[in-house]
Amino acid sequence: MDGDLPVIASVSGRVAAVSPDGAVVEVGGIGLSVQCTPGTIARLTVGEQARLATSLVVREDSLTLYGFADDDERQLFELLQTANGVGPRLAQAVLAIHPPREVRRAVSMGDLKALMQVPGIGKKGAERLVLELRDRLGTTSSDASLDGPAPAGLGSVTPVAPWRDQLTAALVSLGWTGREAEGAVAQLAPIADEQVAATGGVEIAILLRQALRLLGRS
Repeated sequence: MDGDLPVIASVSGRVAAVSPDGAVVEVGGIGLSVQCTPGTIARLTVGEQARLATSLVVREDSLTLYGFADDDERQLFELLQTANGVGPRLAQAVLAIHPPREVRRAVSMGDLKALMQVPGIGKKGAERLVLELRDRLGTTSSDASLDGPAPAGLGSVTPVAPWRDQLTAALVSLGWTGREAEGAVAQLAPIADEQVAATGGVEIAILLRQALRLLGRS
């Protein structure tokens, strides 16, 4: 990136709005639109403070800010894009399906099946990721904490009401039709009900992975 262009490594502030594909975070009186994975969005609550690690993607006709739960996820997002044929949308899709720890495991072990669960990655694309990134994806201490508490300012579940809309929009953004997405969401309703009974909310990231398996990506 040109050294004269701004680099926004993170944003911290009040969450002003949340949508199926991102959020608006108020920073110094300015509302910044940040594109996020469903798992990250599910941890945000309107009106509460949050910190998102961010990566600014510059195009001739646009500036797009992508947001992540932590710095490690952002770094992996940027590293994925160094592979041939991987742009920001596909890199974000990888992280929407797999947490960083699973991405590293799949690449290091050559688990093509896991990588092919991501819409837009076929066998050749998965092989290319393994070939180009196997020696570059290390492990970090943050991997060990993926199953622990969420970072400060982020929760672990999304409120009950929006989960259907968030999950449907996430599936559509990954290439499924509205009808296909709605069918998968309907099948997952009993699982969502179990999550609500146990935690009072819904874990979008888990439901998204299950929806993709239902839609034939397993």
